[in-house]
Amino acid sequence: MSATSSASTSNERYFLVLGAAALELWSSLPQELQETLFERAVILGHKGERDESLREQLAKFLHDHHPRTQHG
Repeated sequence: MSATSSASTSNERYFLVLGAAALELWSSLPQELQETLFERAVILGHKGERDESLREQLAKFLHDHHPRTQHG
């Protein structure tokens, strides 16, 4: 495994664990922070696309897993 590949694998792991931590704490986060994280996730997930299906899917996922989520 090259140094670049190893760094990429580490970065992916960091993204995953930080995302999992944010999701675990989601219901206890202030609504403003929820909205900021949600919007940033949509932007990052679109990668330039204009498709709104990610927004809808993410909102449904959060609503299904966290009753206190205000998005929808």
